[in-house]
Amino acid sequence: MEIKELGEFGLIRHLTKDHEPKNESTVYGVGDDCAVMHYPDKEVLVTTDMLMEGVHFDLTYMDMQHLGFKSAMVNISDIFAMNGTPRQMTISLAVGKRFKVEDLEDFYKGVRLACDRWNVDIVGGDTTSSRTGLAISITCIGEANKDDIVYRNGAKETDIICVTGDLGASYMGLQLLEREKAVYYQQIEEYNKEVREAQANKDEAKLQALRDKRQAVEDFQPDFAGKEYLLQRQQAPEARGDVLQRLREANIHPTSMMDISDGLSSELLHICHQSKCGCRIYEKNLPIDYQTAVAAEEFNLNVTTCALNGGEDYELLFTVPIGDHAKIEDMEGVKQIGYITGENLGCRLITRDNNEFDITAQGWNPLK
Repeated sequence: MEIKELGEFGLIRHLTKDHEPKNESTVYGVGDDCAVMHYPDKEVLVTTDMLMEGVHFDLTYMDMQHLGFKSAMVNISDIFAMNGTPRQMTISLAVGKRFKVEDLEDFYKGVRLACDRWNVDIVGGDTTSSRTGLAISITCIGEANKDDIVYRNGAKETDIICVTGDLGASYMGLQLLEREKAVYYQQIEEYNKEVREAQANKDEAKLQALRDKRQAVEDFQPDFAGKEYLLQRQQAPEARGDVLQRLREANIHPTSMMDISDGLSSELLHICHQSKCGCRIYEKNLPIDYQTAVAAEEFNLNVTTCALNGGEDYELLFTVPIGDHAKIEDMEGVKQIGYITGENLGCRLITRDNNEFDITAQGWNPLK
């Protein structure tokens, strides 16, 4: 169905008609000039992400449902990074004429999967046309008690540095997707070259053979056997609200926290800069999945570099007082990777052979 057949408000009604509010703070959602929310005795958290086709995602290998899921989940992750609870979300899209209503239905399926996972209400947004590809803007609204909010600036000397999950898998998933995309386009280019040569030589037999070959070229299947985890981490990351719940149950309140979107090195430096401190992290303690290590070797990449700088892991990086060491040590899904030092000692990585190197921000920078 052409989007223009529904119009802007018809499209919004079509995409949101079955979404029922789950939160008491959602007084009124989609359907008026503004959503209405009520937050008595709570602090309100608001985060916004803008995602641009060709900069943040590639529709050659990212389908619309996965894109919707990831777009929503990375915003939810920002609320968790403040130790908050996500409640509402608004979604704005600028779409080109190549997109159909069914494409946006798939996008919203992904968004709803993420929202249903964490009981988030879709309460509004906007749609418009685009001449430069798909643009996505999502705002997530959450709540937290004033004393529960965790900022980036609270790390103290001797605090333990922790991360959830494992690092570098999303980056290696991206490398796999980019490699197979390059192979696909190379095959297309070689096929088109053969067609041009056959046309120039007026070789009808060759042209007929190439017509028969066309479907096989278009049906190219990428080789991802044994790499499914890496693709899942790149295309369908999970926000780590589960770890926050375990921290609360253990009565652990992080002193600083943020999610790892641009790479561990960049996020560590953010925390140290805002907390006016230094850090020591240990290469041997970085959590790295086996598939990540195998893929890094296959691509001739240093796996530690991938873990430090890859980005899009959407794991949580946080610090806790040293007195919580015993509680953290055996906590599922959490790894202690180092400790906070005085600012004058800088931010350093201790390698497996006990050499020290300055940590530099080499993660994702969308403005480069």
